[in-house]
Amino acid sequence: MKSIHFILILSATILISSSSHAQKYAPWKQEIRNIATKYKTVTGVSIYGNAGRDTLTVNGSAHLPMQSVYKFHIALAVLSEVDKGKLDLNQKIKITTKDLWPKTWSPIRDKYPDGTTLTLAQILQYTVSESDNNGCDLLLRLLGGPAFVDNYFRMANFSDISIKATEQEMHSGWDVQFSNWTTPIAATNLLKSFYLNELKLSKNSYNFLLATMKATSTGKQRIKGLLPSGTVVAHKTGTGGSNDTTGLTSAVNDIGIVFLPKGNYFIISVMVTESGESSETNEKIIADISRVAWDYFSGNRE
Repeated sequence: MKSIHFILILSATILISSSSHAQKYAPWKQEIRNIATKYKTVTGVSIYGNAGRDTLTVNGSAHLPMQSVYKFHIALAVLSEVDKGKLDLNQKIKITTKDLWPKTWSPIRDKYPDGTTLTLAQILQYTVSESDNNGCDLLLRLLGGPAFVDNYFRMANFSDISIKATEQEMHSGWDVQFSNWTTPIAATNLLKSFYLNELKLSKNSYNFLLATMKATSTGKQRIKGLLPSGTVVAHKTGTGGSNDTTGLTSAVNDIGIVFLPKGNYFIISVMVTESGESSETNEKIIADISRVAWDYFSGNRE
């Protein structure tokens, strides 16, 4: 992996230096910046709240590896095909042992080691809510491969999204995972477009995906980690491994829509890469940033 650390630090330094002449950061923004930059990581942050009146980015334009975050993107492409009548959430898909790659995270394989038949809706739920890698590759094969998803976003005029590799391909070599990347800003913009239904999904598809993301069971110590008990978050996580040579972790991510009291919300994308910290610390970075944002948008912090 080519290091992006120096470029990001230089860009951030220039941005902070030029911005400081214009205005000081609000306390909540400065606190998040401090959290994002004090560890041995490259951390990208993008936050959107108060209908766009409050935004924040740290390394927001950096190309960062998505890992399983891209399952949200894949689900959007699948549902667009459902709405065109080319796929059906109720259609049954036979899963054989050949579809159940053993060396990966897969609740489907664990539950059905000899194969099974599931509906498209069930495979989407496993893939998004439980981050099933075999489910992900089944969906990609159904669509015709990663290029279909990549093209879906290009045709929808979304930039800074690159989807090139399947889950199995990402496991084939360290560098492959970096071909699936986005920027924190692009991740937040896509979440916003989805939540406001600017993507024009049918009501059924929209409600299905929103409910599926709210049911996400992974990453409990990330965006949701320090939020009040019962807080609803529609989110998607992504996690990479550690490099055998450098010891650096490639990705600990969480992007989501956080629902506040009184019907308000904010959108947050935090992506941690090139991390020399422990997995617990990587998740704590996300949780700490999320909590500061929660306090601010809830009116408990300046």
